[in-house]
Formats: sequence, C-alpha cells, structure tokens
Amino acid sequence: GIVVFLFTAPLTEFPMVYGKCSKTSGTPRAPFEKERLDAELKIIGKYGLKNKREVWRVHYTLTKVRKAARELLKLEEKDPKRLFEGAALLRRLHRLGVLDESKNQLDFVLALTVQEFLERRLQTIVLKSGLARSIHHARVLVRQGHIRVGKQIVTAPSFMVRVESQRNIDFALASPLANSSGKLGRVRRKKLKAASAPKEDAADDE
Repeated sequence: GIVVFLFTAPLTEFPMVYGKCSKTSGTPRAPFEKERLDAELKIIGKYGLKNKREVWRVHYTLTKVRKAARELLKLEEKDPKRLFEGAALLRRLHRLGVLDESKNQLDFVLALTVQEFLERRLQTIVLKSGLARSIHHARVLVRQGHIRVGKQIVTAPSFMVRVESQRNIDFALASPLANSSGKLGRVRRKKLKAASAPKEDAADDE
C-alpha cells in the first residue's frame, strides 16, 4: 500500500499579512488633567466636533508638522534639505490656509495651534459661508451630502479646505436646498400633497 505523510506546520510559520495602517491620532499623556479637559470641551462645543478623538486627531497632525519644522530648524540656514523641505512645508500650509501668506519662516510653524487647523475644516467653512444656521447644522448638511466642493460632493466634516477651493463651496446640484435646481425634499413634498388634498376633495364633491 501507499503511505501518505501529511505535514502540518504551525500557524506561527505562516503569519497573516495585514495592510499597514498608519497612526491617525494619539492619546494625551495626562488623561485627567482638568485644564486640558476643559479646553477640549470648549473646542468640541465651538467647532461642533463629535468626540474628543477628533481633537486628538488634529493635535496629532499639528504635532507632526511642528516636529518636521523643528528638525529643519536644527540644520544650517543654507542647508539644501532645509531650503527644499522647509519651502515645501510652508507652501503646503499656505495652500491649506492654516498659515498666512506673509509668514514665510519655519519659526511661525512652531506657533500654530489646533484652532487654526479646525478653522479650515469643511464644517467650519460651511458655517462661515452662510450655508448653515449653526455649526451643528453645518455638520448635518455635510454628512447628508448637501455640500459640494467644486463638482465633488464631500460628506466628511473634517475635510480640509484649500484656499483656492473655498469659493467653490456650495449646495450640491441635486440637493433640495439648492436654489436653482434640485428636487423637493420629502417633507416639502408631503406638505404640498397635504395642501392640495382638500382642493381635490372639493372638486370631487362638485
């Protein structure tokens, strides 16, 4: 007869390969610091954030930007790396509107705050553009697909708006809130149907 040997390798020899996921937020070192907790609550209320993780995410981005600027400032002023990467970093921040065009030095990057990044979120820009009645209303409009940036509908309230794209923010063309075109909303259709119902009943009675 034929004898078949089956070799089973342990799972540790064939580990599963997962996609590399980069870190998007961090946690505070002192989680129960009263001053920080109060400051985070004020930021959440002012900018209509969902939770503190959204604050931590922006803070993590700011930390990376500051770290990059700090590392470049350690180099000589005429160093090619500092000139090239420093100009790219400043150009990126100018494009996002986080840093003013007149501030062209890396020292200004170290003075950036979380609030300056939150001011460039789509949710905040929608409120400042007059498309929403409140910061929370702005979040609802974005999440429900009523807002477009250019021709693209954006449903992420945390979307960072570039300076050149800010003037292209408006209601989506298919949104009931658009002035020119767009179908009527569900509530509006229901009210119009209810208003026309008595007229139809009166016509039937005649």
